[in-house]
Amino acid sequence: MDLLELDATGQLVALASGRVSAVELLKATLVRHEQTHGAINAVIMADPERALDRARAIDDLRAKGDALGPLAGLPMTIKDTFDVAGMAASSGIEALRRRQVEDATVVARARGAGAVIWGKTNTPVMAGDWQSFNGLYGTTNNPWDPSRTCGGSSGGAAAALALRVTALEIGSDIGGSLRVPAAFCGAVSHKPTWGLVPQHGHVPPKPGSWVERDLNVVGPMARSPRDLRLLLSILAGGAVAPKAPPAELKSARIGLWLDEAQFPLDPEVRAVVEALAADLVRAGAQVTPIPSPVDARQLMGAYQTLLGGVLGEDLPPAVLRQMQMMRPFAKLAVKRGAGPLSTPALALAYTATHREWMEADAVRCRLRHEIGAVFDRFDAILAPITPLAAFPHDHKAFQSRKLTLSTGAAIPYNSMLNWIALATTLGLPATAVPAGQTPSGLPVGAQLIGPVGGDARTLALAQAIDEDVRGFTAPAV
Repeated sequence: MDLLELDATGQLVALASGRVSAVELLKATLVRHEQTHGAINAVIMADPERALDRARAIDDLRAKGDALGPLAGLPMTIKDTFDVAGMAASSGIEALRRRQVEDATVVARARGAGAVIWGKTNTPVMAGDWQSFNGLYGTTNNPWDPSRTCGGSSGGAAAALALRVTALEIGSDIGGSLRVPAAFCGAVSHKPTWGLVPQHGHVPPKPGSWVERDLNVVGPMARSPRDLRLLLSILAGGAVAPKAPPAELKSARIGLWLDEAQFPLDPEVRAVVEALAADLVRAGAQVTPIPSPVDARQLMGAYQTLLGGVLGEDLPPAVLRQMQMMRPFAKLAVKRGAGPLSTPALALAYTATHREWMEADAVRCRLRHEIGAVFDRFDAILAPITPLAAFPHDHKAFQSRKLTLSTGAAIPYNSMLNWIALATTLGLPATAVPAGQTPSGLPVGAQLIGPVGGDARTLALAQAIDEDVRGFTAPAV
């Protein structure tokens, strides 16, 4: 079981050296799953028989001295928004639950690299929440505090990583779904530059679609940045080098973004990210506080419209018609000052005309150009991921939820979109790393945001932080 404490790279070394067989490692993983499943409910579906057959085949090939892929024999789970051959896929909806005959593109690439895929992890309905619960598989709890959410939508994935039930996962992100769960559970993840990794086989959109959805990305989750780089190289079809040295922190230039009047930030979260920044300075990095890299109101306005244009496709026709009827009243409310994340603005976003979408896209293009000047000065931007640490389960109607900061102040639930919006709207890479813990012991994550195509840059910085400053800490589960 000690092998499960290793990251994926460590487990792969153990497999290649003969310290453990693929079958033995898979069996240990399944035992760990059984030990933790009742309390956390991270892996909601397993296919041990097929996985054991696969592990035996890889052991036989290794014994013969055959060439093997970079993930040969590594047990792995997959978020339940991805199609996996031989297993049901649902995205949390009974009507979508169906047994698959083929893998999503990224799943096929992981399997082709030798991964032993044995289970699927929980997700909210249609990957549409920062909590992972649905009517099919129930609620996934946070390994650090089961009374709190693990995050979403890649919540089961992050919980499984923290539990050491899996060493690698594949997640997706359109509203923070890779970064938020990593932050809440103390794991690491990488939101790639938009378009770097194919989305085919991810639901939503509807099953079988070949559309590469705007804003949405598919990316790796793990317990170490070196594992993120390894898996990203496979998911991206070789577009990213699988191995590289970490960045040299003594030459790193980092912009620290903690201040934006429109973005709530719990003092406890701020203090943890500031402490990480101070440690980076002690390690030799040049860390400079910066204001918002772009106009936050323009950013959130564009993001809301672009996001609504994507998610509106998944809404029931009756709900869309109701929102369309609300448009005159919503326009008036926005004109009178309703913010980008308000209910009226949301109704306008979900029913946006093509002209309105093009206007939002024009703002996005301009902001992407403007932020180039920031990356001329800095290698990356260090920023919070979430306005607060993992919050208690709240399964009320979406519009009725509020978040409570450590000060007692209540903020809108949609404030979860604020800090993740920059990288998502502009298509930038962002690597989530553990920043530390709140006074009550909850993990806090931070994101390293880079320029378009700068995935290797943020991953190298994350690896340096992991090896020289701080990295994954396991919960006491």
